[in-house]
Amino acid sequence: MNLNIRTLAAVAAAAMVAVSAAAQSVYPGQHAGKLKVTTCVPHKAEAFDLSEVRLLPGRVHDNLSRDSAWMANISIDRLTHSFKNNAGIFAGREGGYESLKKYGGWESLDCDLRGHTTGHLMSAYGLMYAATGDELFRLKGDSIVAVLGKVQDAFGNGYVSAFPEELINRNLRGEGVWAPWYTLHKILSGLIDQYLYGGNSQALEIAVKMGDWAHAKLIGLPEETRAKMLRNEFGGVNEAFYNLYSVTGNPKYRELAEFFYHNDVIDPLAEGNTDFGKKHTNTFIPKVIGEARNYELTGSARSRGIAGLFWNEMTRRHCFANGSLSQKEHYFDPAKMSEFVNGYTGETCCTYNMLKLSRHLFCLDASPEVADYYERALYNHILAQQDPESGMVCYFLPLLSGAFKVFSTPEQSFWCCVGSGFESHSKYAEAIYYRGDNRLMVNLFIPSALNWKEKGLRLTQTTRFPEEETTRFTVDSAPEGEMTIALRYPAWSGKPEITVNGKRVKVSAKPSSYIDIRRHWKAGDVIEARFPMSLRVETAPDNDRRGVLMYGPVLLAGNLGTEGIVAPAPFSDPTVRNDYYTYDYKIPAGLNTTLAVDPRNPAKTIRRTGSDLRFRTSAGQEILPLYDANRIRYVVYWDLE
Repeated sequence: MNLNIRTLAAVAAAAMVAVSAAAQSVYPGQHAGKLKVTTCVPHKAEAFDLSEVRLLPGRVHDNLSRDSAWMANISIDRLTHSFKNNAGIFAGREGGYESLKKYGGWESLDCDLRGHTTGHLMSAYGLMYAATGDELFRLKGDSIVAVLGKVQDAFGNGYVSAFPEELINRNLRGEGVWAPWYTLHKILSGLIDQYLYGGNSQALEIAVKMGDWAHAKLIGLPEETRAKMLRNEFGGVNEAFYNLYSVTGNPKYRELAEFFYHNDVIDPLAEGNTDFGKKHTNTFIPKVIGEARNYELTGSARSRGIAGLFWNEMTRRHCFANGSLSQKEHYFDPAKMSEFVNGYTGETCCTYNMLKLSRHLFCLDASPEVADYYERALYNHILAQQDPESGMVCYFLPLLSGAFKVFSTPEQSFWCCVGSGFESHSKYAEAIYYRGDNRLMVNLFIPSALNWKEKGLRLTQTTRFPEEETTRFTVDSAPEGEMTIALRYPAWSGKPEITVNGKRVKVSAKPSSYIDIRRHWKAGDVIEARFPMSLRVETAPDNDRRGVLMYGPVLLAGNLGTEGIVAPAPFSDPTVRNDYYTYDYKIPAGLNTTLAVDPRNPAKTIRRTGSDLRFRTSAGQEILPLYDANRIRYVVYWDLE
């Protein structure tokens, strides 16, 4: 996807047309009927509602199940304690006066970010309810919303938070405070998601009052004050206000979104300057998501160009092999990438937000390049974030040779990447399928069932991908007339083999494109698609003697054993300092991180040993997917010889 900013601006300006009422959503195609202001720009793909896609058993579904179990066990009383405490209302256990055991980490009462997890969980409960249909998650979301309604009533001015409004005032004065608008963004977004996914009308009422409070507090402030407050991380609150504008049609929320336009960061990008220096990566990405949302709602060609140029720069120059994009949460010199392969790469929130931006851009262009990145980051960072034994998640996904994944704890972490993790593992189904003009696009090969109600198409995908190369699609009910089913031809694939009801389909498409199959479909039709996978070496852009092993879309890691690892997780011990920025992995001396391999033909010295993507080198080194490299030390970037 070659997104030159000037070209995009011209194309977007020339192509401005209104689209059908069906395209009214946070992502085009979702939540039809719930938004007052709809997407007003051309787009080639529309997202399905999560309720229209169901994951079927498999590796991805397992992650969702573990996430749902953790979410189900979260105590709403304990989660919302700090909100009630802040508002001066009853903060004990409902029905009694005994004190509650408070959650710790970033939700403790001495942390400025307290309350952010509540926002993430409102979104995640809505997403999980839509993804599974399980009423438990709707009810837990309803319980949070009911508490926040009482908290808002107690404040009396529309404000709702787990910390005093004075933290906002400190931000306005330019005084030290840890990201109050970032936390309010999570709460506002969670309320909107509760309305969109959970159907909770009270959540929208609370969000509207929050918007009114923010408008009264911010609009009309001196430009000097605005510039000063925007230096502090504010997450994607601009996107949240654009979404509130979309839901309500009230232009004052769009005015709030524009108030959070960060000139110091976005103006250089609008001018084509992609030198990000050492800025905080996850502070940067949400601001660009807001620009993508602005383009969808207003047709701003400038915002479209900003989003496209940024995505290109991030994925082509700042991206590690697993799709992650930062080290110690910050940008680094991409011309020296191999020097930054360390124990603090890959803040998971950055990838969470890049996947959000990718979804927006895919809806606009249906670009297979965007889908290729999405798959890489989903399998090799998001899927790899979670510990299969406990369901806990990583903050950083370290790429340092000899490091290991450091997981959260159920009650004492609640980092930002825990919050975004609740959401990420709830919404795997959101990007498997997209719809176009009488066209179904299949982007991901994940066991799932689709119900495209408007077209009368029900489709089941069964596969053991990526453990196997073949995926099968069964048409359970067929639409009237012809329809195209378009299968993504991944950039990593050899020449695909496609059959419909056993008859071979000629494939003339090239890698990183789509294979269109157009016909009158009938119930019982079966598509079988084989996308050949092979081992390959990808070297660091600045050092061809350091490289990773890939198998199809999957990043592989070498097993370096368990010596010196504190089990089950270093942070489960409250005496261990919760500081992942300086965490000492205590890497033993003498670990073998050298790989003797022919980069043009790695299969000469590396062989697959089973059906579950395990490999072994001729020297006896075990290799496995990074997403399965849990509770072990590993090597991803090898020293090649």
